[in-house]
Amino acid sequence: MRILVTGREGQVARSLAERAVGHEVVFAGRPELDLTDAASIEQTVARVQPALVVSAAAYTAVDKAEDEPELAMLANGEGPGVLARAAAAIGAPVIHLSTDYVFDGSLERPWREDDPTSPLGVYGASKLAGELAVAAAGAPYAILRTAWVYSPFGANFVKTMLRLAVDRDTLNIVADQHGCPTSALDIADAVLGVAQAWRGGDLLGRDRVYHFAGTGETDWAGFARAIFAESAKRGGPSAEVRGIPASDYPTRATRPANSRLDCTRFAETFGMCVPQWRHSLAQTMDRLLP
Repeated sequence: MRILVTGREGQVARSLAERAVGHEVVFAGRPELDLTDAASIEQTVARVQPALVVSAAAYTAVDKAEDEPELAMLANGEGPGVLARAAAAIGAPVIHLSTDYVFDGSLERPWREDDPTSPLGVYGASKLAGELAVAAAGAPYAILRTAWVYSPFGANFVKTMLRLAVDRDTLNIVADQHGCPTSALDIADAVLGVAQAWRGGDLLGRDRVYHFAGTGETDWAGFARAIFAESAKRGGPSAEVRGIPASDYPTRATRPANSRLDCTRFAETFGMCVPQWRHSLAQTMDRLLP
């Protein structure tokens, strides 16, 4: 299957480059494909003629988005809609990646796909706009919301913790925001699982939103402690973690207090169990600290 993936250097794109054995995968990023340039999107889709489009690229600077709302909305809100309309024009389905930030974090349980959305900031609002644009574009689609993404690639929380622990004995980490750490390699496997299910043309579970995140839950401080425990096993850097409230670590954009996602719909539809986050973390640490 020829798959067009938007983005080249993102964590999911690089994970797909590694995992997509048996597929012809074409990666398109700037300047060839720019989410803020509709013509570049349309031309790329027309040239590649993919059987499936994976919408993985995004504006991801959560705090900076508060100062660049127009750019964030153009890239995350309008760009995916252009991409999906271009896919519809050639009869290709779309898998679009979204985020837990479409929710306000107020529930006491994990979020389900049909729970009301209410983004707290510009980034979440722009990603929600992208979901709506993809759904309205006319191409068959699956929207995969995920959260707390990490991998051996790019910048992420795991690599930041390891870097900071080189020079610091103690780190203050937020302990009142809860979520499900998710390996980008697992996300790539999920995307490819959907692609395989759609390969025969019946498009199982099309035109729905799904949640995909690591099984289990923690807070940022607990995630950091798990990272350092795995690092210590491998002779890597570690630090003491002191849990603090989010109010002690103000950021430009407000984060949801509860980012836990209920992934039952995805598992039941595609028959794929979401890996336990600690297991996937250990696999990533094996690569970061061989």
